[in-house]
Amino acid sequence: MSNSKEKLFTEFTAPTTQEWLDKIQVDLKGADFNKRLVWRTNEGFNVQPFYRREDVLKMKTPDSLPGEFPFVRGNNKKDNAWFVRQDIVADDAQAANAKALDILNKGIDSLGFRIPGDKVSAEFVETLLKDIYVEIVEVNFTTCPRHTLELATILVDYFNKKGVDKNKVNASVAFDPMEKMLMKGKDTTALLEVAPQLVEITKDYPKFRCIAVNTVSLNNAGAYIVQELGYALAWGNEYLQQLVDAGVYVDLAASKIKFNMGVSENYFMELAKFRAARMLWAQIVKQYEPKNDDACKMCVNAVTSTYNQTLFDSYVNLLRSQTEAMSAALGGVHSMVVTPFDVTYEEPTDFSERIARNQQLLIKEESHFDKVVDPGAGSYYIEHLTNSLAAEGWKIFLKVEEEGGFQAAVKAGSIQDDINATNVKRHGDAAKRKEFLLGTNQFPNFTEKSEGKRPVDKACGCKDNCEASFKKIESTRLAADFEDLRIHTEETKVPVAFMLTIGNLAMRQARAQFSCNFLATAGYKVIDNLGFPTVEEGVDAALKAGADVVVLCSSDDEYAEYAIPAYKYLDNRAMFVVAGAPACMEDLKAAGIENFIHVKCNVLETMKEYNAKLGI
Repeated sequence: MSNSKEKLFTEFTAPTTQEWLDKIQVDLKGADFNKRLVWRTNEGFNVQPFYRREDVLKMKTPDSLPGEFPFVRGNNKKDNAWFVRQDIVADDAQAANAKALDILNKGIDSLGFRIPGDKVSAEFVETLLKDIYVEIVEVNFTTCPRHTLELATILVDYFNKKGVDKNKVNASVAFDPMEKMLMKGKDTTALLEVAPQLVEITKDYPKFRCIAVNTVSLNNAGAYIVQELGYALAWGNEYLQQLVDAGVYVDLAASKIKFNMGVSENYFMELAKFRAARMLWAQIVKQYEPKNDDACKMCVNAVTSTYNQTLFDSYVNLLRSQTEAMSAALGGVHSMVVTPFDVTYEEPTDFSERIARNQQLLIKEESHFDKVVDPGAGSYYIEHLTNSLAAEGWKIFLKVEEEGGFQAAVKAGSIQDDINATNVKRHGDAAKRKEFLLGTNQFPNFTEKSEGKRPVDKACGCKDNCEASFKKIESTRLAADFEDLRIHTEETKVPVAFMLTIGNLAMRQARAQFSCNFLATAGYKVIDNLGFPTVEEGVDAALKAGADVVVLCSSDDEYAEYAIPAYKYLDNRAMFVVAGAPACMEDLKAAGIENFIHVKCNVLETMKEYNAKLGI
């Protein structure tokens, strides 16, 4: 029997980092390591293909403990529990109450009510909260900023009348006038004086938060992760500074701020974002010298993104929101809202809302994501992402502070310019398929029709004049351009694109698949084929099939043989396209061939051009 104290694998020598790098370089066969394996992120830092223990020894985050300053490892010591939240549009108090009571029996323990400003009243709240036990169910409210003080007063009076335990009430009202400055360009500076009054009204309820930082709006406008992080910190600090300057002591002021943050599809980086956000927010609050470190805890409600949601192939939205929900849960958020998959084109149905609830319940009740505190801790990769995001996010925070703070930066328009520029870049990347949207610009469903689905117009719900006083953020979903193009094609004429496959088997199949995906992004009907012995037979088959577009699919070497004869035989009876960018391209162009599709094409602009040529 072996010695029970014997250490396993002592006979093996651990390879050094340099030995790993040497081995990788051999496998790369002379290719550039940095170009092939180093990920250049949009967040301003590089990610290496592997990390080792030595990479994190110099970091402080692995030494932190759960539930202790700086809270990088979460606010909880014993578990990773979060509130499963669903938001309800409360135009009708009785209907909203009935819906709330129904979903409370289906796994929800946090409710979000969106109340129109002109509906705020004591009677409305009484009806809305009937039979809802606020000591065990979290209740959150959003209304027009001009009516938030009135709503908070009514809620406190309601809680007092009910005689609830003030320490057990988890609640919030989302007072955030600066969001309207950003998103609508409307000057709501005068409303900021309400913030200290809100804190005073809710001060006896330690878990009643009344000031919101809604960076989910930035996320839904296309902001990169580091932008949302940096601006969230500056946004929160602006409110904190204003409250302290108004005479609110810092422990109370910090405990009243709630962050509503978005979650996008970058799984590990989003997880790390929440860790970095808690760490940096704790450091910011610490500079105000609170009496208790608990004041430094960051309370985050996570909302899965709408920026990457699509109208076509909408069930793919479930895949996106599921990974987003996992990132948020593992990142240690306070509560979470999973956005229904159909929200881009209709009022969410009972089915889509049920699926959205179950997405959280699946990872909570079946996968037990709520049982382990900060499961990402100690991962060399996640610790690296946490530190790198913190460093880059801090740069944005400092830049905003140098501009005079968040409010001054918003009025100057620098934040709006930054987010809008990112949105434009991401739309450009999507058009070139540098950024993939499964089912939209990559692997679209060839046979899907819109069936009357159209994007929902998110009109301003404010009753006031919404004329902009300064710049605003222009928010458009990433898939919107492709959807507009595809719907236009569907409503006008759906061209038939025929794959004329010939020559090298592997290349013709690969190019036909590429071309089918390329053309289907605009809703074209694509017809693939097994192959033809001659280009003449291929062209004849295409015309017999009623082709508007004939795509020659072969190898680069064989295009010199096949392309010009095929083009001449087609004789302008349909549009002729060559799949690829062969070395003989200039010779083909000289023969009159104009259309080539390949990986460097701007797919969106190319398909718009083809539509124009086809009279669509």
